[in-house]
Amino acid sequence: MTAGRAARWLRFVAGGVANTAFSYGVYLLLQFVMDYQLAYLVAYAAGIVFAYWFNARHVFRVPLSWRGLFAYPLVYVVQYGLSALLLHVLVERLGAAPAWAPLPVTVAMLPLTYAMNRLVLTFKGSRT
Repeated sequence: MTAGRAARWLRFVAGGVANTAFSYGVYLLLQFVMDYQLAYLVAYAAGIVFAYWFNARHVFRVPLSWRGLFAYPLVYVVQYGLSALLLHVLVERLGAAPAWAPLPVTVAMLPLTYAMNRLVLTFKGSRT
């Protein structure tokens, strides 16, 4: 791995940590007032906006655009479907506590999320 790729990967992980902390905090608060899956969906959506900004500006260093903002959630539609399925398996099948179950889900999804981010954010057609 080149130094540039390593630095980009580290920036991606740092942004992911910040986004995970933010999203997890939202999730923890919301699970007191709604079902854990709905709380996960709302927290997830809030994290998408942060992730787009951070990954575009700081990880892949591409300009922000309306087209990019609207295309970016497609990454997370795929990731959300897989994450929700994993969350269901952990909570309903394996008996994991809903309060901590999103953490291993996030870690498991990291490589796929990076690859999809890179594809969407560096694709020439996603810029205006």
